[in-house]
Amino acid sequence: MHAAVPGFYPQHVAIIMDGNGRWAQQRGRPRTFGHLEGAKSVRRAVEHARRSGVRFLTLYAFSSDNWSRPQDEVHALMKLFRRKLVSETPRLLENGVRLSVVGRRDRLSPELRRAIDAAERETADCGGMTLRLAVDYSSRDTLVRAATILPRAEEMTRDDFARAIAMVNHCPGGVPDVDLLVRTGGEQRLSDFLLWECAYAELVFSRRMWPDFAEADFDQAVDEFRSRDRRFGGLSKAI
Repeated sequence: MHAAVPGFYPQHVAIIMDGNGRWAQQRGRPRTFGHLEGAKSVRRAVEHARRSGVRFLTLYAFSSDNWSRPQDEVHALMKLFRRKLVSETPRLLENGVRLSVVGRRDRLSPELRRAIDAAERETADCGGMTLRLAVDYSSRDTLVRAATILPRAEEMTRDDFARAIAMVNHCPGGVPDVDLLVRTGGEQRLSDFLLWECAYAELVFSRRMWPDFAEADFDQAVDEFRSRDRRFGGLSKAI
C-alpha cells in the first residue's frame, strides 16, 4: 500500500460507470443509445488515464446483478462489448495498454469469450497501463469463490487470499489495491465492486452521468484524491 505522500498520483483507479441509461432517457432516447455514448467515454478515460500515469484502471462494465435487466438491453450490451473489444484492440496496442477482463466467463457467449481471449492475448506484452474491465462481476461472489480454492490452513495470510482472488479474476499476477474509486451518475454506493481491493480506497462521487464524464472530471477526482490525508489507520503526518 502507498503511504500518504504529498502530491502522490493514484496508481490504481477504479470507476463505476453509472448513468448511461438515465442519460439517454433524459434525452428521449432508448437506454441502448446511452451505452453507445458511454463507450466513447470509456475511450476518453482510458487514454487520459494512460497519459496521466495511471498504472491500473478498472472499469465496472457489467455486474452479475445486471443480468436481471431487460433481455434486449443485456443483449445489446454484450453485442456492444464484443464489437468494441475487436475495434479497440489496435488502439490499445498503439497506446501500450494491456487488457484484462475480470469476473465470471461461463455465462458469456462463446463468441464473446473468444473475443476476450483474443484481445487479452494480443495486448499481453503491453506495459504502459493495464485496463481491467469487470464483466459479469460480483465482489461477494469473487470472495466466496476465492475461499473455495484455498487449501485449508491454520495460518492464512492476506497475501494468500489476495492471490486466490487474483486467480479467480483471471489475473494471477495480481494488482495493487485501489487508490481512488470514482462513481459517476450521482449515486453513492459501492454496488458490490472490488470490496477487498477498496479497503483503503479514497471514494469520489460525481453527479456527472458517465457519457458526459470528461478529462476535466477525471482530473477533478484525482485532485480531490491528492488533497486527502491517507493515514491507513495511523496518524496524520501533518500532526
